[in-house]
Amino acid sequence: MKVAGIVLAAGRSTRMGRNKLLLRFEGESLVRRAARTALQAGLDPVLVVVGHEAEQVGAELAGLPCVAVPNGRHDLGMNTSLDAGVGAVPADADAAVVVLADMPLVTADMLRTLVARHQATGAALVASRYGAAVAPPALYGRAVFHELGGGRGDGRGRELLRRRQEEVAWVDWPAAALADVDEPGDLPRALPRDAERP
Repeated sequence: MKVAGIVLAAGRSTRMGRNKLLLRFEGESLVRRAARTALQAGLDPVLVVVGHEAEQVGAELAGLPCVAVPNGRHDLGMNTSLDAGVGAVPADADAAVVVLADMPLVTADMLRTLVARHQATGAALVASRYGAAVAPPALYGRAVFHELGGGRGDGRGRELLRRRQEEVAWVDWPAAALADVDEPGDLPRALPRDAERP
C-alpha cells in the first residue's frame, strides 16, 4: 500500500513577521526537517506545497527526493494548499498523511504509526490527539480526498475530522508533544521539550 506525504509549507507567517519555515531547529530549517521526517517515515511521494517565498523554501529542500508543489493561491488560506497537495497525490497512492511544516516535534515514528493504524483498521481517517487537542499530522484515505478540495480559508481537514468523528481512528500522543511555531517565542520554547517527544 502506497501512502503519500503532503507537507504544507506555503503560508506567509504573518504572526512571526518573517518566513518561519526558514527558521532553524536543531541545525536545519523547519521546512527541510518536515520533509526529511516524512521521507524517513517511508511516505512516497513526499509533496511539499510551496507558495510564499517559494524559491527560498524550495532551496531548503535541495538534495531531498521530494516534490515541490506550487500553490499560487496561498494568500487565500491553508485550504488552498491542502487542495494543491491532494491534487498532486498520484493515482496509485491509497492515502496521504498531511503534515504542517511548522510542527518540529512531529517524528517519523508518529507518521509511521498513523500509516500502521490505517493499515490495521482500514479507516479512511486517522488523526492525532494531544490530550484534548486534535492537531496534525492526520491521514486521509483516497475515499475522502474529494472532501478536502476547493474553498478558501483554513480548517477543512479539521472540519472533516469533526464531521466524521465516529469514523476516525485516533492515535493519542502526550499533550507536551504538541508544539507549533507561529510567533517569535514559540521556537525557543519547543527546544527544551525535545526529550518529551513520543
